Amino acid sequence: MAGFEGVEWASHQMRYLLNDREFGIVEPDAKVYAVSRSIHYGLFLVFEGIRFFCTQNDSGELEALFLNWDKNLERFKKGIAFNLRRDQQHLVPEVAELEELFIQKFFKHPSMGDFFMEMARRKAQGYLRPYTVDEKQSIGVTFPDDPSIRAVVCSYDRYLGEPFSGVVVPNLVRVTGINRTGCLKLGVNYLMSVKAIDAARNVHPGAAAALFLDDKVHDRLEDRVITEWDSSCCLFAFRDGTVVKIPESPLILPSVTIVGAVAILRKMGISVVEKDICYGELIQKASNNELVAACSIGTAGILNRCKELILVNGEDEILVTHHPDENHDLYKILGDVRTYYWDIYQGEVDVPEGLKLFRYIL
Repeated sequence: MAGFEGVEWASHQMRYLLNDREFGIVEPDAKVYAVSRSIHYGLFLVFEGIRFFCTQNDSGELEALFLNWDKNLERFKKGIAFNLRRDQQHLVPEVAELEELFIQKFFKHPSMGDFFMEMARRKAQGYLRPYTVDEKQSIGVTFPDDPSIRAVVCSYDRYLGEPFSGVVVPNLVRVTGINRTGCLKLGVNYLMSVKAIDAARNVHPGAAAALFLDDKVHDRLEDRVITEWDSSCCLFAFRDGTVVKIPESPLILPSVTIVGAVAILRKMGISVVEKDICYGELIQKASNNELVAACSIGTAGILNRCKELILVNGEDEILVTHHPDENHDLYKILGDVRTYYWDIYQGEVDVPEGLKLFRYIL
């Protein structure tokens, strides 16, 4: 997908050793050993992407605002648990511990104050990236001996997400359901995402996103269902006025952002249906001009509308190319959802039912 404009990184990162619950602030380029299991094998490589906003309240106090980030923390916790053996599960932090770690210890650390104050002044978008590594020097293919959580923070002015071109990639699968890893934000999942975009560019050199189907590769192509984009979830808007959200499954990362987008759409009176879409159905609806827009939903860009979606057969021959109907009400409404979502962070609009805005004084 597209990149960022105006990125600024904080001058420090945090490190939290899980064995002894030791917290520390380290330099942004603090080393991870070249012989870490995380580097060699992707073991204990879990991460999150968490959007936030900084502002000054009427009393002049600096505040950090997060939307539904308890779901991010729960997803991070599940990823950590997956990467530890059974007798290490006591090391997995609870959501409340993660909340205290990132806010009370990291965000409130004196070294971070100037960065957040500058963010508030610029009204920049914030991005918290917690991740895990094995701090142990070892090349053994085992669970981590010295697991730790690290986190870095950046701000950015804008995510360059629209317009983008997407291609369906029926001959690659992002994950297999039986392993139950697709619903976790693991580093090992993202190589296939990058490979899928490369494959998409064989069909269309300007492709910036790849749309995956399920892992039932022995079924008829038309019967396989849509799962998600290479690194984001998807929504489909149809001419009958409905928006379809793909149900969560072991193949799909449970998106925090899509929960907010759906809540906003429903607040706007739009019918949102959660159901599977077979590839054959998508081909038919695109061919019949019933598909208004295909959208990418993710933390950084919130919601981006696809300018062209290329649907292919098993030999990568183009069957139909969908272009959005920019004159349809739903197309504009989807753009308004992105604006509304970010306005929630800034305290400028009401929070829809089902969402929670967290405020922390720094």
